[in-house]
Amino acid sequence: MSRAVAPAGEDTQRTGRSSGLRRRVWRERSAYLFIAPGVIVFSVFTLAALIFAFYLTFHRWSIIEPDRPFVGTQNYEDMIHDERFVQSVLNTVYFTGASVPLTMIIGLGLALLLNQPIRGRAIFRTAYYLPVVTPFVVSALLWKWLYNGEFGLFNYYLMRTRLIDEPLLWLSDRNLAMPAVVLMSVWSGVGFSMVVYLAGLQAIPAQLYESAKIDGAGMWRRIRHVTIPLLRPTTLFLLVIGIIGSLQVFTQIFVMTSGGPVNRTTTMVYYMYLWAFKYYDMGYASTLAFALFAMLLVFTALQLRLFRDGGTE
Repeated sequence: MSRAVAPAGEDTQRTGRSSGLRRRVWRERSAYLFIAPGVIVFSVFTLAALIFAFYLTFHRWSIIEPDRPFVGTQNYEDMIHDERFVQSVLNTVYFTGASVPLTMIIGLGLALLLNQPIRGRAIFRTAYYLPVVTPFVVSALLWKWLYNGEFGLFNYYLMRTRLIDEPLLWLSDRNLAMPAVVLMSVWSGVGFSMVVYLAGLQAIPAQLYESAKIDGAGMWRRIRHVTIPLLRPTTLFLLVIGIIGSLQVFTQIFVMTSGGPVNRTTTMVYYMYLWAFKYYDMGYASTLAFALFAMLLVFTALQLRLFRDGGTE
């Protein structure tokens, strides 16, 4: 008898839960109405686009040809054996590994300096932050002019000081092009790191520095044992944001080098752009996009895991 009664009891519980859920939804209907536009926009322009992009990865989807055949996993196999894709990954990792640490280290140094009670520090803070609010296209065009081999200011002053004998082709030399782009990116991003580190520094209690000073700790020891450990959350934030942004670098490459010379500055996003809007193969471009997404996911998960393990030691 108990076995026969149990399903009825379970049905009653389920009915009670569903009616309770309906009552809560109706009671909070105004909140759901407020979030409905955002949910609709996200569903249409992000979630649906993501699903469609994943669908494209299984097709040879040309935007200029009517025939768009299903190719299965062929796009993924082609990507694995694509030497230009491998080169773009290496270029992107090189750019990220060079630009992110430099931006964070210089930003921390500037924050430490501008956190001191010096005259005119508000002016210096503004000056260092100006490149951040300057449009990337404008900054890239400015630096492209500075790097010009014929009339660029870098070559002019280097030759005036006799550090070089002939003009350097900064953006045309395969060994100089990527460092030149990295330098421009560090210049444009160091102000953001400075401001974030300044916020972190000002959140550190002054009593900790006073206690360390009483214990005989000098400036470098206070920075090493007080400042840097307490800036771990700030550093994690800048590291994650910096790597995500660097892995998606595009504007500097598009404006300054167009991926050259000989693909030495072709990054993943620029290579994706070529397949989408030069070769018109949206299927392969979408495959490259999901490869980039996988890289971002792995890098972010590793960073969060490392910092979480370090914080529990």
